[in-house]
Amino acid sequence: MTDPLAINGGTPVRSELLPYGRQSIEEEDIAEVVNVLRSDWLTTGPQVERFEQAFADQFGPQRTVAVSSGTAALHAAIFALGAREGDEIILPALTFCATANCVLYQGATPVFADVDPDTLLIDPSSVEALITGRTRAMISVDYTGHPCDYDRLSALCEHHDLTLVDDASHALGARYHGKAIGTLADLTTFSFHPVKHITSGEGGLIATDDEEWASAMKRFRNHNISTGFRQREINATWHYDVVGLGYNYRLTDFQCALALNQLSRLPAWLERRRQIARAYSEAFRELDAVHPLAVDADVEHAWHLYVIQLDLDQLTVDRGEVFRTLRAEGIGVNVHYIPVHLHPWYQDRLGTAPGLCPVTERAYERIISLPIFQGMTDSDVEDVIVAVNKVTEAFRR
Repeated sequence: MTDPLAINGGTPVRSELLPYGRQSIEEEDIAEVVNVLRSDWLTTGPQVERFEQAFADQFGPQRTVAVSSGTAALHAAIFALGAREGDEIILPALTFCATANCVLYQGATPVFADVDPDTLLIDPSSVEALITGRTRAMISVDYTGHPCDYDRLSALCEHHDLTLVDDASHALGARYHGKAIGTLADLTTFSFHPVKHITSGEGGLIATDDEEWASAMKRFRNHNISTGFRQREINATWHYDVVGLGYNYRLTDFQCALALNQLSRLPAWLERRRQIARAYSEAFRELDAVHPLAVDADVEHAWHLYVIQLDLDQLTVDRGEVFRTLRAEGIGVNVHYIPVHLHPWYQDRLGTAPGLCPVTERAYERIISLPIFQGMTDSDVEDVIVAVNKVTEAFRR
């Protein structure tokens, strides 16, 4: 007989909530930030270029552009490819709203594709069925840190003359068929939010091999001004030209110092996430009510998230009750994501409705994200496993 559930007055597995994700900040990170705070350049200075170059050296793209957030990275990418009113851009329905919003910022229309039921990655067959004469590009999302099917997606984009944008906010350090994420699409965007693999507080970056796009995005992040302040200082000039409508999407030097210092620890942090994922997958192998997402062969998963799908036919409750019960046990589970096309704003503005992406919608009713971050101890991992077993056993039919 299982212990009484905490939600019913029993003793929780943990006394303090374990979050689903958390940053790792060490003393050397703080020291690097302080050094920059004591320097002459807090923004638009040398640390930005150093971080951009280090990122390119580590992951392989020829050009990188650091910006203030993952959302800013997506917006800059969609700007660079020239999307405008009348264009359509295909993207998965199962993603954070920023993936769709960056399309709308440029006046284009997001078109929502369905996902594969086992990996929850964008389904190339769904993409192909949505391509029209107005389609300008598609955005893949490496959901949870698993690379998408880039062989099929790249072939589709090449055949239809589409730009491929990879929203790799989850996938820093992942590889597809031996190739690093950041080199597989025309434009790849990353996020350095605190729950991501490395952090700059807030921050983002775009990787590309196209020099013209990179130059356009560097202007775009700085109000679309022809020259940056540091460049004008070096050249001893005050003059600049505004060459288009841009934004203040600059990433500061002290944020870049933090991200740059963390970059060296990424391999070890990725390995720790993979260890946690292996422990979960082994522990849940025999649980009828719990199905971890599939992992394709010949990919190196980055494990930003560890998502399970519940088999509701094996349980007496819905996902919402499992979610609440796990939280009561001290496990800070989350749900990623509410399908974008189901949010009221998109339904009102774009005319989307339930039934548009049935695989996505079915998965949404069943998914839960378990805690996974490099700072978790073996004891933390065991607490999650114990809690999942406890809760699913209590609600088993």
